[in-house]
Amino acid sequence: MEKRIAIFPGSFDPITKGHENILLRTLPLFDEIIVAIGKNSSKQNYFSLEQREKWLKQVFKDEPKVRIETYTGLTIDFCKKMSAKYILRGLRTSADFEFEKAIAQNNKIMAPEIETIFILPVSELSAINSTIVRDIIRNGGNASPFVPAVIDLNV
Repeated sequence: MEKRIAIFPGSFDPITKGHENILLRTLPLFDEIIVAIGKNSSKQNYFSLEQREKWLKQVFKDEPKVRIETYTGLTIDFCKKMSAKYILRGLRTSADFEFEKAIAQNNKIMAPEIETIFILPVSELSAINSTIVRDIIRNGGNASPFVPAVIDLNV
């Protein structure tokens, strides 16, 4: 039987409790989940790639089915390179759905063998996103309620 590998792509700038929850809830569905930190040259990240990778490895250190990787280019090309047939995406809002649906439909045209799976967050985490967390941090607020417990934002 072919190994079921999923890619969970994102910038994870920083990882939030929402990201963590989605990954943990989908873990039973796959043999391996690769958390893929996209390197987007047109996007200015708040935290370094190395810091984001370190945090993700800390959060999932006790999950043998989780691997952390970085990539550039199209997510579907990375999926092919990793032999992944699934892309995991979280949907918080209807705007997320419309945006992600368009990407998934175009990915399906380019790589019909790869399925995108949309996961809804649990209601208590649906308002959390990395943009808001970064804004809290930039303005000296306490963002610890929004990120996994092992994350030290004072770096």
